[in-house]
Amino acid sequence: MAHSLPIQYDFSLRNHNTFGVEANAHAYLPITSAAMLVDVKSDATLAAMPRLVLGGGSNILLTKDFPGLVLHMEIKGIEIVGEDEDATYVRAAAGENWHQFVQWTLQHNLGGLENLSLIPGSVGAAPIQNIGAYGIEIKDRFHTLTLFDFETGEQTTLDKAACMFGYRDSVFKHRLRDRAVVLDVTFALPKKWQSAIRYADVTQELAARKITEPTAQDIGAAVIAIRTRKLPDPAVIGNAGSFFKNPVVTPLQRDALLATYPQLVNYAQPDGSVKLAAGWLIDQCGWKGKSAGAAGVYENQALVLVNRGGASGADIAQLAAAIQADVAQRFDVQLEPEPIFL
Repeated sequence: MAHSLPIQYDFSLRNHNTFGVEANAHAYLPITSAAMLVDVKSDATLAAMPRLVLGGGSNILLTKDFPGLVLHMEIKGIEIVGEDEDATYVRAAAGENWHQFVQWTLQHNLGGLENLSLIPGSVGAAPIQNIGAYGIEIKDRFHTLTLFDFETGEQTTLDKAACMFGYRDSVFKHRLRDRAVVLDVTFALPKKWQSAIRYADVTQELAARKITEPTAQDIGAAVIAIRTRKLPDPAVIGNAGSFFKNPVVTPLQRDALLATYPQLVNYAQPDGSVKLAAGWLIDQCGWKGKSAGAAGVYENQALVLVNRGGASGADIAQLAAAIQADVAQRFDVQLEPEPIFL
């Protein structure tokens, strides 16, 4: 079976991770159809290998070579699959570029995903991470997804409840980790669209553009402008966007920190907890713009770690650990990385 699959061995992943670090995969296979996953499962040698499902490579830090099989999701396709009085349902294949998919929805006058413009990565990876920005998360627009289960060899459809979405979290990081491969995702885009512009960055950008009643397209353009200013282009400077999750604390912890740090950036959450701005904490520890060899912290946004050229995954991991230690010592707050370390 394996001989009919276009597998490449000792394959460089440098161009398939947005940090641009050097690491090789023992075996690499671009996946262009669900049938190919069935073939992989049917082949005893391939099925026995460790597996890494790769999308845009924007949420991983490769600290060493990968000893198994990399399945690179390249299944393409976007279509409107239905509508009802509440929503238009749009299905996108796992291999579609996330930002290009968001732009497609806006070009078709379908609002709802505009706040998630310019987030790097693929459609298939979006629900795994429950990506979010500027007050919107995947779970807010999610309808269903189709997955291939390596344990059963079957395709299954999951609804929102089954995905168990949390903050940068889902069932794919827990019970279904290492066994499920997302094939496509269907989004419910609201017909009664309402702007979500409670973040100051967005309202300020719209004000600067003299827009008082923004359309979804206006908000998308504003978000693209903000992210372009704040975040480096991975094609120019290797990075994975926000490197740390914003830590969640109790109101009691927040109040104790505010007593010492009145400028503490914090956001009350619907469940009563409080989210702190990880970037602010890192900035206070003096890391913004600093470097440790070829690994560094971006000048315009302390939440972004960068490869200034030639950094290894281990170099970046070491820098991340130093930042975590400083923040823990100063604020007694634990920072958790967003990317998966491999």
